[in-house]
Amino acid sequence: MKEIYFAGSIRGGREDVAVYEAIINYLGKFGKVLTEHIGKKDLSRAGEAGLNDTQIHDRDMAWISDARTVVAEVTQASLGVGYELGRVVERNLWVPRDQRKDILCLYRPQVDKRLSAMINGCPTLNKGFYTNFDEAKKHLDEFFNGLKCVE
Repeated sequence: MKEIYFAGSIRGGREDVAVYEAIINYLGKFGKVLTEHIGKKDLSRAGEAGLNDTQIHDRDMAWISDARTVVAEVTQASLGVGYELGRVVERNLWVPRDQRKDILCLYRPQVDKRLSAMINGCPTLNKGFYTNFDEAKKHLDEFFNGLKCVE
């Protein structure tokens, strides 16, 4: 089964947790989501109880390594999500094409916010702009159906 790493803001703000939950549930049709906890309403900005920052970092980097695809909801700015995406983009530069991770960034345009130029300007990141969940699902369907490695 294909493993998917979903990234969304935790310490940067949890305003979009319901969006994360819906996306994670939908991603289940494409594979196993390693980071289902991102969509849990009881996960606060404080993060996960029982794990220190080093444990979280190391676990998440291992999950990213295991995942074939990365889907990130990037509407809510997050240093952690940016870090994760940067690490995957950098890794993709050094591995053979068939070992690269496919990445999709979902973003809801807002009047008072703009998508980071570091995400929007990166040619190796797939981006899906959406205003409602049906549009997000369409981007996810197109992304997963367009992958050459779909199992």
